[in-house]
Amino acid sequence: MNRSNRTLLVLVLSVVVAGLATSFVYRAVQRIPVREVEVKNYHVAVAAKSLPIGTMLTPSDVKLVPWPSSSPVAGAYTKVEEVANRGLIVPVMENEPLTASKLASPEAGAGLPPTIPTGMRAISVKVNEVIGVAGFVVPGTRVDLVVTLSKRDDGLSRVVVTNVQVLTAGTRYDQEQAKDGKPVPSTVVTLLVTPEDAERIALASAEGSIMLTLRNPLDTESTITKGTRMASLMGAPDPPPVAKVVQGVRRAERPKEVPPAPSIYSVETIRAAKRVEEIVK
Repeated sequence: MNRSNRTLLVLVLSVVVAGLATSFVYRAVQRIPVREVEVKNYHVAVAAKSLPIGTMLTPSDVKLVPWPSSSPVAGAYTKVEEVANRGLIVPVMENEPLTASKLASPEAGAGLPPTIPTGMRAISVKVNEVIGVAGFVVPGTRVDLVVTLSKRDDGLSRVVVTNVQVLTAGTRYDQEQAKDGKPVPSTVVTLLVTPEDAERIALASAEGSIMLTLRNPLDTESTITKGTRMASLMGAPDPPPVAKVVQGVRRAERPKEVPPAPSIYSVETIRAAKRVEEIVK
């Protein structure tokens, strides 16, 4: 047998032996019994489907799922009866645990009122797709409100309310269609504001047109502007300062130069042995 045949024979024997060894090990591993490690858990009430804010929970909206006992959910419920007939104060997603911070008290009922903190008010403004920032004003976002007042000779736009939270966007039907932060074709936006801001928004809606500007949630600084007039928008100079009345005296915002008092001269005149003194200005 020459060298080429011996090499080929050794190669074939090596492949056969390796295949038999692999088959033997594979069958041995398969015969090892599977050991199941039991994880201690308990049941947690979660949402059976995505639900919008203000929903009154029913037993069909809730289900129980096993949860590891080593990582308990703070404020979670273990029975369906504990969360049924209670309102949601925040929107929840499918399979999201229902906790005490997401539910209104049993006597508060459902809808929007339980979601309003003490001292705050909810006010709705009519918007369209453009005013509503192309549908991206969704619950939880923060906006500024800009009012535009149109006059015959001039107009003015200015931010009147700043950094307010959006409670709901659109009607209940619109809210049911919104999922995973997708745009909402809303016609009404409900804002969470103070009573003073509610008065400003009501006046702005009645006297002019309003626009919403979307904010970065990390930007919490108040927006302070002087407003923009039509004249300044077209490059005209600012209007002259308006005079103010302070304690019954009318004063201009800019100081005016006071003209110097005229010089006064005294002239002494002698006429027919009479001395007369005259004042000349």
